[in-house]
Amino acid sequence: MTSAVTTPTAAGPMVPVPYRVAHIHWELSDTYTLTLTPESGANMSFEPGQVAMIYILGAGEVPISVSSSSRRDDAIQLTIRAGGYVTKAAARLAAGDTVGIRGPFGVPWPMEQARGGDVVVVAGGIGLAPLRSVIYEILEDRHTFEDVSVAYGSRDPGFLLYEAELHDWRSRFDLDVEITVDRAPTSWRGDVGLVTDLLPRMEFDPANATAMICGPEIMMKFVSRGLADMGVDRERIYLTMERNMKCAIGLCGHCQLGPQFLCKDGPVFPLPVVEPLMEVEEL
Repeated sequence: MTSAVTTPTAAGPMVPVPYRVAHIHWELSDTYTLTLTPESGANMSFEPGQVAMIYILGAGEVPISVSSSSRRDDAIQLTIRAGGYVTKAAARLAAGDTVGIRGPFGVPWPMEQARGGDVVVVAGGIGLAPLRSVIYEILEDRHTFEDVSVAYGSRDPGFLLYEAELHDWRSRFDLDVEITVDRAPTSWRGDVGLVTDLLPRMEFDPANATAMICGPEIMMKFVSRGLADMGVDRERIYLTMERNMKCAIGLCGHCQLGPQFLCKDGPVFPLPVVEPLMEVEEL
């Protein structure tokens, strides 16, 4: 599937820039990571948590968090679940195909605020993808952060995202990585239960911690509540609501929840801003 994208004379965030598919790696049966390299010029500069719009000729475009390191200057990576028309079209791409990339868009994770203190990263399912760049950033500058804890929950062992990287992260002495699954075969030697069950085991100072959370809304609701009960300042608990984004610029209104446009005012928010929304059933 090769598509033509016109190279702009003065590219801005609203103009698709041509990127070539260098590699597609299937993480799970329905989830894949695209490695994309710019056809010409510099790679897109972004901060962890920001979003790129990927355009597939004849299918449309969709916002996806960049899941690669923000320090990488040769390529970006997008981890995508094949669920809708555009994401299924992107899953049919092959090495050498061309896509359009716009961005970055959105409010990033508070990496500078987190420096000098403890960091708590909590992810559920594919929610690990928008937090992967956070972990990369921490590992690049590990000496600027204190204790770092990562809690990850998945449906079952067969749905663990970035399994090889999780193994590498768990083998480090400067990261505390805890993993749990909802259900597992008897061969599973890890935890079975909710990701909230992992919080009491994580070593961090609530008075000096910044938390970053991504996953299903119900999971984020109870994780943020649990962290607040443990003493973490609500203003230092951050969630991303990117799942609801569509146009990334607040034009379509698809992601408006109350007074907030999740794409323009987020997708990363401190808990007090979105906490009332988390009480809405079926958000």
